[in-house]
Amino acid sequence: MLTMKQVTKVYRTELVETHALRELDLVVKEGEFVAVTGPSGSGKTTFLNIAGLLEEFTGGDYILDGVNVAGLSDNARSRLRNEKIGFIFQGFNLIPDLNLFDNVDVPLRYRGMPAAERKLRIEDALGMVGLGSRMKHYPAELSGGQQQRAAIARALAGSPRLLLADEPTGNLDSQMARSVMELLEDINDQGSTIIMVTHDPELAARAQRNVHIVDGMVSDLVRRPDSLRVSESAVVAQ
Repeated sequence: MLTMKQVTKVYRTELVETHALRELDLVVKEGEFVAVTGPSGSGKTTFLNIAGLLEEFTGGDYILDGVNVAGLSDNARSRLRNEKIGFIFQGFNLIPDLNLFDNVDVPLRYRGMPAAERKLRIEDALGMVGLGSRMKHYPAELSGGQQQRAAIARALAGSPRLLLADEPTGNLDSQMARSVMELLEDINDQGSTIIMVTHDPELAARAQRNVHIVDGMVSDLVRRPDSLRVSESAVVAQ
């Protein structure tokens, strides 16, 4: 799904050269749920921006779903991003003057989808996150957790192969954060590949694998036993 080999990112000014990523190597397989952790300034956001084709890298190779993105034109990167990637942000990034239906509709319009297909996708996505009855509500009429669910629906409506989540529970209380995390787990169980940046060790522990980034490099990989999520589900079921 995603392979980065010796990826570097250097920010340069006339006086300063800053290495945000240093020969980062990472493979994320299709269907994985990977949590990315690390201290502030470690390179997590830069990594996520490069993974999401929002930012170019200085050196190395990045293969996304079989496509080498190095050297692609801006238009080609935009097309690949729109077709393959969904984004979930900490700040929700919903448009306050649009209701939920229209918020989810915006990125689909950019892709030039017919109105009938867009309507089906929007209704399916909002239904999946439990907001099917609130599609005519505006963001200000929703709780923080509901707004984040709407943001997830917006990402899901485009049927992305890769879902990138940047601190998706950072603005939520613990109960809402767990609810959003359970939703992401359900989405992953249905086959979506998810990479989530988080500072919350409890949430990171629920991912299948933890990638720890320090000083722009992957310092360790911790794989979660496949049986653990099943065990948790069994406990909840009881």
